[in-house]
Amino acid sequence: MELGLTGKRALVLGASRGLGAAIAKSLAAEGAQVIAAARNAEKIQDWAAAEEGQIDAMQLDLSDVDAINAALDDLLKDGGIDILVNNAGGPPPGKTTGASRADWIAHFETMCANLIHVTGRVLPGMQDKGWGRVVTITSSGVEQPIPNLALSNGLRSALVGWSKSLSNEIAGDGITVNVVMPGRIHTQRVDELDAAAAKRTGKPVEEVAQSSAASIPTGRYGKPEEFADVVTFLCSERASYVTGSKIRIDGGSIKSV
Repeated sequence: MELGLTGKRALVLGASRGLGAAIAKSLAAEGAQVIAAARNAEKIQDWAAAEEGQIDAMQLDLSDVDAINAALDDLLKDGGIDILVNNAGGPPPGKTTGASRADWIAHFETMCANLIHVTGRVLPGMQDKGWGRVVTITSSGVEQPIPNLALSNGLRSALVGWSKSLSNEIAGDGITVNVVMPGRIHTQRVDELDAAAAKRTGKPVEEVAQSSAASIPTGRYGKPEEFADVVTFLCSERASYVTGSKIRIDGGSIKSV
């Protein structure tokens, strides 16, 4: 299937590892020109050299709005962005009662406010071209809250309401806006969460991972490539009538219809 991504310019945030890196690789393999951004650009350079297609690493700290603006100024002068993948690292695990006001504010800025800001900066160029794709990575916790991930459950849910509102406003401009919800995709982040659960419960980490996988209808964690390929399709010409949607990639783990 021809996805129509050849020559499209994509900005993938949080791309040093995990889901962001997998998305960057998948888009590049389909012919997109990918700018993979993260605080540690050297990590991107380490894996990008072995990939097919064009992937350029960019240092970008999502907690630093001045650095964000400087990076976007350069990108917008140099042709703009056709595809934006909003992806931010998750906050530490913890209960709602254990999170302070300062915790909520600090993580809201990085995980929500600055992603919304990046989107606002690149949208005018998409509108001028009459074509664009915005995909925001959240979590299965926005539909079925995940125990001990209170900050993530709350903050990523805010992105869902924003994304749906935005999709309605700009659908007539040829721009689609969608949310993708990963379940237990086997990344370093999931390994870290399993390790935290093991420490909290006193169980071996292998037992925690096996129990978690057994609770998923497919009986396993997802592969980053499986997740990334769905995102790539949503970024393509073929998905031009998909907007304002929440897409689950969770192996069936969310229990609601």
